[in-house]
Amino acid sequence: MADLSKYRNIGIFAHVDAGKTTTTERILKLTGQIHKTGEVHDGESTTDFMEQEAERGITIQSAAVSCFWNDHRLNVIDTPGHVDFTVEVYRSLKVLDGGIGVFCGSGGVEPQSETNWRYANESEVARLIFVNKLDRMGADFFNVVDQVKNVLGANPLVMTLPIGREDDFVGVVDVLNRQAYVWDDTGLPENYEIKEIPADMVDDVETYREELVETAVEQDDDLMEAYMEGEEPSIEDLKRCIRKGTRDLAFFPTFCGSAFKNKGMQLILDAVVDYLPAPTEVDPQPLTDPETGEPTGEVALVDEKEPLRALAFKIMDDRFGALTFIRIYSGVMNKGDTILNSATGKTERIGRMVEMQADERNELTSAQAGDIIAVVGMKNVQTGHTLCDVKHECTLEPMIFPEPVISIAVAPKDKGGSEKMGIAIGKMVAEDPSFQVETDEDSGETILKGMGELHLDIKVDILKRTYGVDLIVGQPQVAYRETITQPVEDSYTHKKQSGGSGQFGKIDYRIKPGEPNSGFTFSSTVVGGNVPKEFWPAIEKGFAGMMDTGVLAGFPVLDVEVELFDGGFHAVDSSAVAFEIAAKGAFRQSMPKAGAQLLEPVMHVDVFTPEDHVGDVIGDLNRRRGMIKDQMAGTTGVRIKADVPLSEMFGYIGTLRTMTSGRGQFSMEFSHYAPCPANVAEAVIAEQKEKDGKK
Repeated sequence: MADLSKYRNIGIFAHVDAGKTTTTERILKLTGQIHKTGEVHDGESTTDFMEQEAERGITIQSAAVSCFWNDHRLNVIDTPGHVDFTVEVYRSLKVLDGGIGVFCGSGGVEPQSETNWRYANESEVARLIFVNKLDRMGADFFNVVDQVKNVLGANPLVMTLPIGREDDFVGVVDVLNRQAYVWDDTGLPENYEIKEIPADMVDDVETYREELVETAVEQDDDLMEAYMEGEEPSIEDLKRCIRKGTRDLAFFPTFCGSAFKNKGMQLILDAVVDYLPAPTEVDPQPLTDPETGEPTGEVALVDEKEPLRALAFKIMDDRFGALTFIRIYSGVMNKGDTILNSATGKTERIGRMVEMQADERNELTSAQAGDIIAVVGMKNVQTGHTLCDVKHECTLEPMIFPEPVISIAVAPKDKGGSEKMGIAIGKMVAEDPSFQVETDEDSGETILKGMGELHLDIKVDILKRTYGVDLIVGQPQVAYRETITQPVEDSYTHKKQSGGSGQFGKIDYRIKPGEPNSGFTFSSTVVGGNVPKEFWPAIEKGFAGMMDTGVLAGFPVLDVEVELFDGGFHAVDSSAVAFEIAAKGAFRQSMPKAGAQLLEPVMHVDVFTPEDHVGDVIGDLNRRRGMIKDQMAGTTGVRIKADVPLSEMFGYIGTLRTMTSGRGQFSMEFSHYAPCPANVAEAVIAEQKEKDGKK
């Protein structure tokens, strides 16, 4: 069995364009996995192997690669930075033990890096910080360190200092060992010399080293006492303390360099081995009750002697068939084993197991706790499913994915395309849980739903190129919702008498607005048997079934409480069906009386703009019915945070680029639902009625 203390499962995450993929490329080059380094801007990087990724220079899917450094095995996952693909980041963090947060030396802490940092905090993943692109104009390492403190509220522990800046950036000083690493101009990572610290930096290095030692020894009381009495701790002791503090998220070791120019990368790989936790050192994954989703108090211990427990965290379709990426938490998985999928209750046989090296695959015969591998050709496994030993059923904590907020109607250009489109979309939905599809029963249109314009844009592009399906694409639609604003007490009787047994059900009920995000809740306070208990579930089912189509424009209804307080029944004619029909009629009768209201999705928008365009950007957000929440001035521009209705944000990137001469950026994610203003609501309702009229 492999030694688990020599494993590091790490992810690389950051804002768009901070240099994650380039950093991954350099790690692969240094560890000898690839011989020719591919460049993102030439569209040739190893982990960005989708056509769409090469063209746009962005990462869309997280790609997994394994490599070795100082006889430690690193499983590296390169995640996307773009906000529409945060689901990829979220699910990667779920299966990682540590991470590297990459920040751009000139851009600093950008909107999306903040979101990803928040996800990593929620997942309690230990991280190193790498300030990249220090060879660029306007790069300032110390400014980024300040932003990490102020914007992210994190505690960076400075481990390296840059020698020179912008064009004169030649290397880094290792603060802990007091050594300078200087690279020559060949651009090769191995061409460096270890020199004396430049004379003008000696004082700075001592200041930072003192800070480093003081922060580190806080992790060990005995060392701290000795240090107070003037005893200098050894490098081994300091490394042990830094490792402990990193694992406990007390601080984040911070490095600097330039991935593109190959400067400073070795120190990061050393730090991954020295400071990031092995699979056995992180808190084990909790097991949950499959019925309630509550933790059972048990955990999946990282140990190959335990029963098998693994999580499928990603499904990818490629030329070899469907690949299911799996993180094994405990036990061993062998080729030919039969395992249980606890989500479906079905068993699957493990056929081919492969270890991923980006686009290459190495066949495996077995894998153990701590491994991240892919299995080829699994039938019924979806993202978030637990795979376990047939004799020891268990469920790992599942993943929660955000609801889509935007949809488009699509139809194949030619008749023969619809079957092809159906198969292709089926595969894509399995790969990406934040992408959903449904068919409009009345019009027969296929509706694609996603997290944003770019998300759906890429999906349509993949359908066209990868699967050869040409689509006619409709206008983007917003996922509106409906709710009620006032309580109503009402009564409804359903009776039908026509030959044979009749139907009778009478219900007295109250409908009132629920708490935000409470969905639909039903309660019964009937006493004295006026509505027998066995009919209550049918009444609840009747109301719940109507929540999908509201009375204003047919959108799903949110946050409604129904309380049944009285009613009547007939000994012969009453049945569950009769009461269910009564509940449906009651819903239609009472919703309009309860002040039905249209809700629209409001997005949390984070805009970055150069200072001279702030007025234009704020004016434009106000015109889009935006509420400005916060403004922060940085060195290179201003960040504006606002809440803006999604319906006003279509095509925003084009407007922003025009206003800011191409230098503005923005990210947006769903925040909450809010009531629509009357004029907007009227227009939406009229549009829906017109659609229904056409049908």
